[in-house]
Amino acid sequence: MPDAYSNGPAKQFPLSALTASLLLSAVAPFADAAAEDTKLNAVTVISTGVRGQQRTVADSPAPIDIINSDQLLKTGRAELSEAISKLLPSFNFGTNIAGYNSVTRPLSNRSLGPTYTLVLVNGKRRHNGAVGQRGSIDNSGANAVDIDLIPVSAVDHIEILKDSAAAQYGSDAVAGVINIILKATDSGGHLETSYGKLYSGQGETLKVAGDEGFKLGESGFFHLAADARKRGEASWNDKADSTVKAYNDPAKQAAWDHVAIKNGDPDLKAFNLAYNAELPLDDVTLYSFSTYGERDAEAANYYRLPNGTASVPEIFPDGYFPLNNIKDTDYQFLFGGKGELANWNWDLSTTYGRNNVHHSSDLNLNPSLGTASPTSFSNLATFRFEQWVNNLDFTRHYDSLFNLTSPVQVSAGLEHRWERFRTFAGEPDAYITGTYPAASGAQAAVTIRPEDEVSLIRNNYAGYLDLGFDLTERWFVDVAGRIEHYDDDSGNTFGLKVNSRYELTDTVAVRGTVGTGFRAPSLTQIGYTVADNRVATDVNGNVVPAVTRLTPSSSSLAKALGGDDLKPEKSRNLGLGLTWQPAPRTSVTADAYLIDIDDRIALTSNIYDQGNGVINGILQSQGVASGTWVNYYTNAFDTRTRGLDIVADHTTPLDALGDVRWSLGFNYNKTTIEDMRDTPASLAGSGVTLVGRDREGDLTEASPKTKWIVGANWKLDDLAVNLQTTRYGSVKTLAVNPSGDRSFGAKWITDLDIAYTFFDHLTASIGGTNIFDVRPDKHAVYSSLGLAAYGNPPFYPGGGYWYTKLAYDF
Repeated sequence: MPDAYSNGPAKQFPLSALTASLLLSAVAPFADAAAEDTKLNAVTVISTGVRGQQRTVADSPAPIDIINSDQLLKTGRAELSEAISKLLPSFNFGTNIAGYNSVTRPLSNRSLGPTYTLVLVNGKRRHNGAVGQRGSIDNSGANAVDIDLIPVSAVDHIEILKDSAAAQYGSDAVAGVINIILKATDSGGHLETSYGKLYSGQGETLKVAGDEGFKLGESGFFHLAADARKRGEASWNDKADSTVKAYNDPAKQAAWDHVAIKNGDPDLKAFNLAYNAELPLDDVTLYSFSTYGERDAEAANYYRLPNGTASVPEIFPDGYFPLNNIKDTDYQFLFGGKGELANWNWDLSTTYGRNNVHHSSDLNLNPSLGTASPTSFSNLATFRFEQWVNNLDFTRHYDSLFNLTSPVQVSAGLEHRWERFRTFAGEPDAYITGTYPAASGAQAAVTIRPEDEVSLIRNNYAGYLDLGFDLTERWFVDVAGRIEHYDDDSGNTFGLKVNSRYELTDTVAVRGTVGTGFRAPSLTQIGYTVADNRVATDVNGNVVPAVTRLTPSSSSLAKALGGDDLKPEKSRNLGLGLTWQPAPRTSVTADAYLIDIDDRIALTSNIYDQGNGVINGILQSQGVASGTWVNYYTNAFDTRTRGLDIVADHTTPLDALGDVRWSLGFNYNKTTIEDMRDTPASLAGSGVTLVGRDREGDLTEASPKTKWIVGANWKLDDLAVNLQTTRYGSVKTLAVNPSGDRSFGAKWITDLDIAYTFFDHLTASIGGTNIFDVRPDKHAVYSSLGLAAYGNPPFYPGGGYWYTKLAYDF
């Protein structure tokens, strides 16, 4: 539903319940409002969901939400991905504090990871990021699109299709589509600056942003946008307890502040730039857009104790916190043309995108080199993903076709997609093993060795046909089919989708979808290999030092441990919904869904020797050091996801007191495992479960089964007040050993934004996110070091955040 969560909400249960009751009770009094009032959202035109055909949101045969730029700007400290999760109930934004993985955060839709939602910009495919998801609750290894590298200031609105669209847009649109529409005006602009910090004093954030439109030729436009932000580090770990001895000297031990963990939000500096342009000529319209982003992050880690095996006292007599330096460089460029030929509208485009992630480290050691160790490493590893996509699309409207007397919309197209994933080795001092009796390798770091470098290239060729029929004045049917060919082991696939909408009355309609999907393994899942010197969690939930090796499932090491070549994931989906517009300015939608995914890819549990020598024997036979921990990706699960989305929206005119727009969103979502891979015979007697309860829990328990968003937006002349409260249902963390299972209760999180506009152009705002400073429960497995007491909550665990903002529109 468009603008469904535009405006703020309430908090704690009594307030949220009151807001919900006001919303529901407000429907009836306006059922007979003046006929000249336009129905809510009737003028909002979208292009997502039905290829080649624009429709109003109210007439959409599939569930679609729209987020406008004003809503995005009112989400406080949030960047683009977190803003979406704050505004839509079916999306959740995970927190990942796993050191070098703490920059890219997973955005899931309907509890399915980010790789199952296709991201488009102006209807064109966005390239993926270079780093596979690993840590927090997403251990799929897929390299999701990092939309935080798109400037928020460039976004006009976002169309979100909450339904499978693999047959229309591509094989990875299993859970839906996010289509980011860039601003396209030829004049005017917006300038903005904001400042804020967490209640704890950490996470100080400064943002500046702006955009402006320019006329291009007689009737074209060129719209330029940029933003820059700086965010200070923040952590929310407990202090180490009295059992942790950092110093052998009692006096130094007594003076130690017991801060042993600094994992959390890294210090971050980022800059994003974008343009969107269009130039109509005589018979063709040329268009182009581009985005460019740089992001530098500095992530802190575990304290290397001065008396520990990772220290060299001659260099760091008081121990050290290794710093991960992560530099993202990202860009995408698109050029295309469109026009009309023989009554067919055509669109030809080409786009290239690249994401490059470089790792370095300061305040660090390779302890095994002793006093000869560097204290910084300028090159630990580099990851790069490139994508080149070419599209040719045709669409035509027929008043009748196939002996039908009703109109038919025909859309067809071809696509070629080339993609490459590469890793580059770091400097030898970061990974070699010296003679000093201490830990080996740069600490808390991911390192790529020359033998672990990979360069994978894949081509995909696809064609689709989409037919939209207005069978009657009230009944619309859309049928789409897509065939794809991968030139690697993923092979060929055919996807089909049928969706329909029928108006029962002028105010009530039903809609439904049935379809299939296919997701080829990501290149990161196929080929990524790395060894790192971090910490890992054993079967009892204890955090212990470990040298961990991620190896491709097709490698000899993985096959010796039961691995096999990855197969594509196959999906089937059903959807059934109801839309109701009982009155002007009032809209209610309810959409139920079922998504089955077979051969779902996940990371194995940690495979390491548990004292019986079985795993060490296999490692030695493969030339791998005993004691190494191993993971690989495997087709682990067949899953079923069932859920329900409800969205309600109503505007109440209060005459001299302004207007209030009420919004309510609800999502129920449950994933069950229908089948799973057994532990292979090669691991018999090892005590290792290949895919343990921890990986099951990532899919079935780690995301909330319910989420409520309740909001109210009051506007009175130049004053605007947005109040929003979100209830995240309870979550669980499952461990390999059931004694390590933990539960975290439901929480209400409240955001508030108050803005006043002076002189028609200057707007001052003050606000806060999580204004009541609600934290997750401290139920994580106890760590003597104080690690991650909040576990992996579905909302930001850093507590309350306040901000001020000044904006100028011209």
